[in-house]
Amino acid sequence: MSSAWLLPEHIADVLPSQARHIEELRRGLLDVARGYGCELVMPPLLEHIESLLSGTGQALDLKTFKLVDQLSGRTLGVRADSTPQVARIDAHLLNRVGVTRLCYCGPVLHARPSGLQSTREPLQFGAEIYGHAGVEADLEVQDLALDCLARAGVGGAVLDLADARIVRDVLAGSLLAADRLRAIYDALAAKDTPALRELARPLDRELREALCALPSLYGGDEVLELARRRLPSRPLIAAALDDLQRLAGHARRTHPEVRVGFDLADLGGYAYYSGARFAVYATGSSDAVMRGGRYDEVGAVFGRTRPAVGFSLDLKEIAELVSAPGPRPAIRAPWAEDEGLRHAVRRLREQGEIVVCVMPGHGHEGDEFDCDRELVAQDGRWTVRGL
Repeated sequence: MSSAWLLPEHIADVLPSQARHIEELRRGLLDVARGYGCELVMPPLLEHIESLLSGTGQALDLKTFKLVDQLSGRTLGVRADSTPQVARIDAHLLNRVGVTRLCYCGPVLHARPSGLQSTREPLQFGAEIYGHAGVEADLEVQDLALDCLARAGVGGAVLDLADARIVRDVLAGSLLAADRLRAIYDALAAKDTPALRELARPLDRELREALCALPSLYGGDEVLELARRRLPSRPLIAAALDDLQRLAGHARRTHPEVRVGFDLADLGGYAYYSGARFAVYATGSSDAVMRGGRYDEVGAVFGRTRPAVGFSLDLKEIAELVSAPGPRPAIRAPWAEDEGLRHAVRRLREQGEIVVCVMPGHGHEGDEFDCDRELVAQDGRWTVRGL
């Protein structure tokens, strides 16, 4: 019999100082999003499974916990990603015609961890813009994403840009079987050129050469020029490359501290994204700390396809990368029913001070606070003095 206090694998409690650190990050990021005009929404943890998995592909299906609703008998899912829920809110509850900016922050649950050290209960923060198909929305979301990382204090940020339209247009009209197409996507993600050559054998020469070129198209600005020469000359590919160039130039102007690069074979979430997409890496992390981009089809299952672009991150992961502040300064006070003491404690708390009342028989036991002052009675008055 297992101990009652043991938690499931990849599930952990968040203890006081780290919980406060995460909460302060959450408030800061929500303030940044509000500064852009984002409205806060709070979707439920549970939804009908077909709503949660709208347009997200098999990867999210495997991450989603499923259960049967005892009231209706229908299959429910515990959300593994909040974006489909926010798309539902935009499509059916708000039902606006113009631009809508939304943000959210809440726990999601994964049936499978994304890595050996990953939690299965991320605290997902994200922001999304609905209703504008132009690159201006992509630029704004990119700005907001990078501003959020700057507000959190994440260092060494590297912005990797890609575009889902490039691979899709390269393969357009190829009439490949679904299993071979999935294998091609896997080989591109792994940058496995020999496997790509084998998988691309049924294709014509132009497509074979384009597919085999994609894994090498990563790096700096030279990547875009190489892509224009080595990929088919098609309007959709040209538009994607133009957008990537504009996004990169904008990022360098607005966030000069961020390094910018390209990876045209990056296909993370290929079933989800429909246009320009990005991943941000940072010092101390082996994987992207943030992903985002354009996903115009996310609302299709709700009967209202709207242009959509956004990003999300795990606040718990961000908190691990950013040093937590030291113990918060606080005032130590005795515990008593003395009316003057209670009034002094209330007044200090109203002024924003942390006042820790020491219970009888106990010293100060909170590691989160540094009691550098104390409340003492002097000449009939309660006053604060340094320790």
